Amino acid sequence: MKRPFPWALALPTAVLAASLAVAQVERLDLAQMVARTDNAVLGRIVASEVVRIDHPVDGPELYFTHLTVEGTSLYDGQQIRVPVTFAGGFISPEQGVHNSEAPSADETRIGNEVVVFYKWTDNMGGDLAANALYAAHAGIYRVAATKDGPVALGKGDGFAIASNVRVADLRTQIAQRRVK
Repeated sequence: MKRPFPWALALPTAVLAASLAVAQVERLDLAQMVARTDNAVLGRIVASEVVRIDHPVDGPELYFTHLTVEGTSLYDGQQIRVPVTFAGGFISPEQGVHNSEAPSADETRIGNEVVVFYKWTDNMGGDLAANALYAAHAGIYRVAATKDGPVALGKGDGFAIASNVRVADLRTQIAQRRVK
Protein backbone atom coordinates (compact mmCIF):
# COMPACT_ATOMS: atom_id res chain seq x y z
CA MET A 1 0.00 0.00 0.00
CA LYS A 2 1.25 3.43 -0.92
CA ARG A 3 1.70 5.92 1.91
CA PRO A 4 0.94 9.59 1.25
CA PHE A 5 3.88 11.92 1.42
CA PRO A 6 3.93 14.09 4.56
CA TRP A 7 3.72 17.23 2.41
CA ALA A 8 0.51 15.94 0.83
CA LEU A 9 -1.13 16.18 4.24
CA ALA A 10 0.18 19.69 4.89
CA LEU A 11 -2.43 21.56 2.84
CA PRO A 12 -5.49 19.82 4.33
CA THR A 13 -4.05 20.29 7.81
CA ALA A 14 -3.40 23.99 7.17
CA VAL A 15 -6.93 24.50 5.81
CA LEU A 16 -8.45 22.77 8.85
CA ALA A 17 -6.35 24.83 11.27
CA ALA A 18 -7.29 28.07 9.52
CA SER A 19 -11.00 27.26 9.57
CA LEU A 20 -10.89 26.43 13.28
CA ALA A 21 -9.07 29.68 14.03
CA VAL A 22 -11.70 31.73 12.21
CA ALA A 23 -14.63 30.03 13.95
CA GLN A 24 -13.44 30.58 17.51
CA VAL A 25 -14.69 33.29 19.84
CA GLU A 26 -12.00 35.19 21.70
CA ARG A 27 -11.27 33.76 25.17
CA LEU A 28 -11.70 36.51 27.75
CA ASP A 29 -11.76 36.57 31.51
CA LEU A 30 -13.78 39.25 33.29
CA ALA A 31 -10.85 41.67 33.62
CA GLN A 32 -10.12 41.46 29.89
CA MET A 33 -13.80 41.89 28.99
CA VAL A 34 -14.14 44.95 31.21
CA ALA A 35 -10.93 46.47 29.79
CA ARG A 36 -12.09 46.04 26.17
CA THR A 37 -15.72 47.16 26.38
CA ASP A 38 -17.49 50.49 26.71
CA ASN A 39 -20.14 49.24 29.12
CA ALA A 40 -21.90 46.29 30.69
CA VAL A 41 -25.61 46.45 31.39
CA LEU A 42 -27.76 44.39 33.71
CA GLY A 43 -31.25 44.62 32.30
CA ARG A 44 -34.21 43.25 30.43
CA ILE A 45 -34.42 42.77 26.68
CA VAL A 46 -37.38 44.96 25.70
CA ALA A 47 -37.13 44.88 21.90
CA SER A 48 -35.50 42.99 19.07
CA GLU A 49 -35.22 43.96 15.42
CA VAL A 50 -33.40 42.33 12.52
CA VAL A 51 -32.25 44.57 9.67
CA ARG A 52 -30.98 43.74 6.22
CA ILE A 53 -28.29 45.77 4.51
CA ASP A 54 -27.39 45.46 0.84
CA HIS A 55 -24.01 47.14 0.51
CA PRO A 56 -22.09 47.90 -2.70
CA VAL A 57 -18.73 46.86 -1.21
CA ASP A 58 -19.51 44.43 1.62
CA GLY A 59 -22.18 42.67 -0.41
CA PRO A 60 -25.89 41.95 -0.38
CA GLU A 61 -27.98 40.41 2.34
CA LEU A 62 -26.07 41.40 5.46
CA TYR A 63 -28.33 40.73 8.45
CA PHE A 64 -27.90 42.21 11.90
CA THR A 65 -29.98 41.89 15.07
CA HIS A 66 -30.50 44.91 17.33
CA LEU A 67 -31.51 44.09 20.92
CA THR A 68 -32.74 46.93 23.11
CA VAL A 69 -31.77 46.41 26.75
CA GLU A 70 -33.19 48.52 29.59
CA GLY A 71 -31.44 48.38 32.92
CA THR A 72 -28.47 49.56 34.93
CA SER A 73 -24.90 50.09 33.83
CA LEU A 74 -22.56 47.84 35.79
CA TYR A 75 -19.78 50.37 35.06
CA ASP A 76 -21.32 53.53 36.52
CA GLY A 77 -24.67 52.55 38.10
CA GLN A 78 -26.70 54.79 35.76
CA GLN A 79 -30.06 53.73 34.33
CA ILE A 80 -29.71 53.05 30.63
CA ARG A 81 -31.67 51.99 27.57
CA VAL A 82 -29.23 50.81 24.93
CA PRO A 83 -29.35 49.00 21.60
CA VAL A 84 -26.72 46.27 21.21
CA THR A 85 -26.11 44.59 17.88
CA PHE A 86 -24.75 41.31 16.58
CA ALA A 87 -24.33 39.78 13.14
CA GLY A 88 -27.04 37.43 11.93
CA GLY A 89 -30.75 37.03 12.43
CA PHE A 90 -33.97 36.45 10.54
CA ILE A 91 -36.57 38.91 9.30
CA SER A 92 -38.75 35.96 8.30
CA PRO A 93 -38.18 32.20 8.01
CA GLU A 94 -36.96 32.77 4.44
CA GLN A 95 -35.03 36.03 4.93
CA GLY A 96 -32.00 35.98 7.17
CA VAL A 97 -28.79 34.25 8.03
CA HIS A 98 -27.47 32.07 10.81
CA ASN A 99 -24.20 33.15 12.39
CA SER A 100 -22.30 30.49 14.33
CA GLU A 101 -21.02 33.07 16.80
CA ALA A 102 -24.36 34.76 17.45
CA PRO A 103 -26.15 34.23 20.76
CA SER A 104 -28.95 31.68 20.78
CA ALA A 105 -32.59 32.59 20.27
CA ASP A 106 -33.20 31.50 23.88
CA GLU A 107 -30.60 34.00 25.15
CA THR A 108 -32.03 36.89 23.12
CA ARG A 109 -35.73 36.41 23.81
CA ILE A 110 -37.70 39.57 24.64
CA GLY A 111 -38.33 39.72 28.39
CA ASN A 112 -35.08 37.96 29.36
CA GLU A 113 -32.97 39.39 32.14
CA VAL A 114 -29.39 39.56 30.90
CA VAL A 115 -25.95 41.02 31.37
CA VAL A 116 -24.56 42.38 28.09
CA PHE A 117 -21.08 43.71 27.34
CA TYR A 118 -20.73 46.00 24.34
CA LYS A 119 -18.36 48.30 22.47
CA TRP A 120 -19.07 50.98 19.89
CA THR A 121 -18.03 49.96 16.39
CA ASP A 122 -17.95 52.40 13.47
CA ASN A 123 -18.52 49.68 10.88
CA MET A 124 -19.85 46.22 11.73
CA GLY A 125 -20.24 45.61 7.99
CA GLY A 126 -22.33 47.41 5.41
CA ASP A 127 -21.38 50.73 7.09
CA LEU A 128 -23.53 49.85 10.11
CA ALA A 129 -22.28 51.79 13.14
CA ALA A 130 -23.57 50.33 16.41
CA ASN A 131 -22.90 49.14 19.94
CA ALA A 132 -21.56 45.70 19.05
CA LEU A 133 -22.26 42.85 21.46
CA TYR A 134 -18.65 42.19 22.41
CA ALA A 135 -17.23 38.77 21.51
CA ALA A 136 -20.55 37.72 19.99
CA HIS A 137 -22.31 35.08 22.13
CA ALA A 138 -19.58 35.51 24.77
CA GLY A 139 -20.92 39.01 25.48
CA ILE A 140 -24.39 38.07 26.74
CA TYR A 141 -25.31 36.16 29.91
CA ARG A 142 -28.76 35.15 31.13
CA VAL A 143 -29.76 36.17 34.64
CA ALA A 144 -31.85 33.86 36.81
CA ALA A 145 -33.81 34.73 39.94
CA THR A 146 -32.82 32.69 42.99
CA LYS A 147 -33.64 32.76 46.70
CA ASP A 148 -30.27 34.50 47.21
CA GLY A 149 -30.98 37.16 44.58
CA PRO A 150 -30.31 37.35 40.84
CA VAL A 151 -27.50 35.20 39.44
CA ALA A 152 -25.67 35.69 36.13
CA LEU A 153 -25.34 32.27 34.51
CA GLY A 154 -21.76 31.39 33.61
CA LYS A 155 -20.78 29.77 30.32
CA GLY A 156 -17.61 27.91 31.29
CA ASP A 157 -13.87 28.27 30.99
CA GLY A 158 -12.77 30.99 28.57
CA PHE A 159 -15.81 33.20 29.12
CA ALA A 160 -15.88 36.49 31.06
CA ILE A 161 -18.47 34.98 33.39
CA ALA A 162 -17.19 31.42 33.63
CA SER A 163 -19.42 30.19 36.45
CA ASN A 164 -22.69 31.28 38.00
CA VAL A 165 -22.21 34.42 40.07
CA ARG A 166 -24.57 36.50 42.17
CA VAL A 167 -25.21 39.83 40.42
CA ALA A 168 -24.23 41.69 43.62
CA ASP A 169 -20.84 39.92 43.52
CA LEU A 170 -20.49 40.58 39.79
CA ARG A 171 -21.01 44.32 40.40
CA THR A 172 -18.19 44.24 42.97
CA GLN A 173 -15.89 42.24 40.67
CA ILE A 174 -16.48 44.66 37.80
CA ALA A 175 -15.92 47.71 40.05
CA GLN A 176 -12.59 46.25 41.21
CA ARG A 177 -11.47 45.69 37.62
CA ARG A 178 -12.57 49.18 36.51
CA VAL A 179 -10.35 50.80 39.15
CA LYS A 180 -7.15 49.17 37.88
